Amino acid sequence: MSHLVSRQVLHTETMTVARLRLKRGASVPEHHHVNEQISTIVEGSLKFVIEGREIVVRAGESLVIPPNVPHSAVAEEECLAIDMFHPLREDWLRGDDAYLRK
Repeated sequence: MSHLVSRQVLHTETMTVARLRLKRGASVPEHHHVNEQISTIVEGSLKFVIEGREIVVRAGESLVIPPNVPHSAVAEEECLAIDMFHPLREDWLRGDDAYLRK
């Protein structure tokens, strides 16, 4: 995706699961989607901003992001995250993920 973010994705009939590796300082700009999202941090920490509220999620912790809620994230340290989306990320299937490739 970029020199700071790599991603592996699995799409099922009703959901998308993504494994993201983010280097320290990597950012995901503010965006929103119709999908409910669960982010689980496996290694490191990720600072989310959800509707103006900062939430740091560390290894072993998870966060739920409701559908259509604007959010962004910054890796405070190298981070491995597993993101689950329902329904599946049709925008990613179409290739509409340029916001992650900057």
